[in-house]
Amino acid sequence: MTQTPSKTSQSEALFARARTVTPGGVNSPVRAFKSVGGTPRFIREAHGAYLTDADGTRYIDYIGSWGPMILGHDHPAVREAISDALQYGTSFGAPGEREVQLAELVTRLTGAGKVRFTSSGTEATMSALRLARGFTGRKLIVKFRGNYHGHADGLLVEAGSGLMTNMDGQLGESAPSSAGVPEEYASLTLVSEYNDPAALDTLMAERGTDVAAVIFEPVVGNAGVLIPTPEFLAALHRVQAVGALLIADEVMTGFRLSLNGATGLLGLKPDLTCWGKIIGGGLPVGAYGGRSDVMDFVSPQGPVYQAGTLSGNPLAMAAGLATLRALEADAGIYDGLESYTSQLAGGLKTLAAEAGVPISVNQIGSMLTPFFVDAPHGTVRNYAQAARSDTATFGRWFQELLARGIYWAPSQFESIFVSASHTPTELDATLEAARAAFGSLKTTSLASTQEGVTP
Repeated sequence: MTQTPSKTSQSEALFARARTVTPGGVNSPVRAFKSVGGTPRFIREAHGAYLTDADGTRYIDYIGSWGPMILGHDHPAVREAISDALQYGTSFGAPGEREVQLAELVTRLTGAGKVRFTSSGTEATMSALRLARGFTGRKLIVKFRGNYHGHADGLLVEAGSGLMTNMDGQLGESAPSSAGVPEEYASLTLVSEYNDPAALDTLMAERGTDVAAVIFEPVVGNAGVLIPTPEFLAALHRVQAVGALLIADEVMTGFRLSLNGATGLLGLKPDLTCWGKIIGGGLPVGAYGGRSDVMDFVSPQGPVYQAGTLSGNPLAMAAGLATLRALEADAGIYDGLESYTSQLAGGLKTLAAEAGVPISVNQIGSMLTPFFVDAPHGTVRNYAQAARSDTATFGRWFQELLARGIYWAPSQFESIFVSASHTPTELDATLEAARAAFGSLKTTSLASTQEGVTP
């Protein structure tokens, strides 16, 4: 049986204190629970598949620090690696052996020629785009509506997740998704539709000779999980024929969906790839890499400048090495993650149908999003379909899960992540809580209808 959390006084007090010294009381917007309501839980500790908040309430965690905790929280091998590295220092501002070891491992597993480490995914994507412009001598970038590539100015254009907005312009027209982004930056970023190969072909036919790179999420996670069609993947590779670089943003999916990420799973051949999250084992890390001839344009070998004082941090390198080595050593880990997540997806579909709640569940590997929308063929394929989701109903469902000890992503437009620490015990408890949550939605809907209120 799942427990029923009741105390939130410590989280409420911490949130009140935080709001006086931090914008919105949080250091990343989705943490504020703004789209689902209520008080964000301030976490005290995490172990395995569980979080414990400041009030001592324990939750089954499906965020996993937004992806990196694929082995589970506080994994012994990762903790030991960090502890070992810590005794020698926390930062050198100079090269160290661990960053060489991790670069060797990443290039071997992914097939990339060379890799450069950064301290965040945003730095990785921003740097990859600068490199693409420097290598090609072109200015324009193409991205896809609803894809999120970090908060660099040129990428906050029709971005996903908390920035999901409607685009009223025509194909290729761009608008900033945030205040503070000059229109001049936005004008250099062209926008096409994810899973629309014809739209991409048309855009490249019109502007392709000016495009330095096309950047994309192989599997979208920040508009909810969106899975590419084979036709769209083929169109992506056609952009290389006009001299544009193809950049796979695998900050979320890298080593999450396979040892070679979504790139390996889907048979992609990008020129550059961006990584993050898992390669840091829970510590702040990003990286970009790919074709050696392109990467050789990066300073100090080439003319494209990029730097970072904490890049290659020894603690982060140690955590990343331990994580990737554990993944490589466990031949069945990805099959286990897939099995758990597909059972969770199937259970959610069944329970929602029993309660008469329309949902569409997208799942690939250990990533999953239940969209509260009745999509064609039961699958949400693009930004427009995702944006039609009933976010209010999702918010109520989220709160019902939270009250039953399940910590779900606090946004309709995010993926959840399963870890190797999730077992049949957690699966049964999650589906039990979901059954009650869907049942509560049905009860609320009936009550509203009886009162003559549109639910």
